[in-house]
Amino acid sequence: MWRAFFLAVGAYCCLLGVEALALEKAVIKPRVLAGKEVRAAQTISPPDWAPWSMMGAGAVVVLYSFTIPKRVGG
Repeated sequence: MWRAFFLAVGAYCCLLGVEALALEKAVIKPRVLAGKEVRAAQTISPPDWAPWSMMGAGAVVVLYSFTIPKRVGG
């Protein structure tokens, strides 16, 4: 179970890093309820170091997941 968990977390970090590398900025739409704006639009732009850090950390976690021994029995 732990092996699959760490593999999934590492793969997710790698994919998030690739996505941050491809995007310059992300704009979150404003939330509107009954014609009234509840939340304003937000712009998120990842720093220059974020994509490479996420991909590197994800790769390390994926490699770590391969070193966790498989469960035998039970």
